[in-house]
Amino acid sequence: MSHKVNVFISNAWAYTEHYEKLSEWIFENQWSLSGVPIKFNNLSVPQSDPIHDASTDSQLKDALYSRIIQSDVIVIPTGMYATHSKWIQKEIDGSKLYYKPILAVNTWGSQRQPGVVMQASDDVVKWNKQSVI
Repeated sequence: MSHKVNVFISNAWAYTEHYEKLSEWIFENQWSLSGVPIKFNNLSVPQSDPIHDASTDSQLKDALYSRIIQSDVIVIPTGMYATHSKWIQKEIDGSKLYYKPILAVNTWGSQRQPGVVMQASDDVVKWNKQSVI
């Protein structure tokens, strides 16, 4: 028997290295809790299949929210690009609408964190594998 956790990681494509590192930590490692394996399922929007190709704002929102509603947790790196991203605000809005917890992850070397992510988060962790898991 294993425990399944659906994870949505926010991604600003201009800062894809944050997404890639978080994805590696969460999805490419074997995890367990009290001997019970944990299977993390990736519900993030893949760069190879972005949703911004939808023809209307409503379709964009539906495509994004369909992933968020299935997620158990929303992970958002706290890089300063978050304050300039309409997508991250939509992800936060969807998380709040569907009562999904937000885990803010302070990116490596980050001195300042954007207020929008910090205010919306349910928990904040440092940039390391153990903290994120």
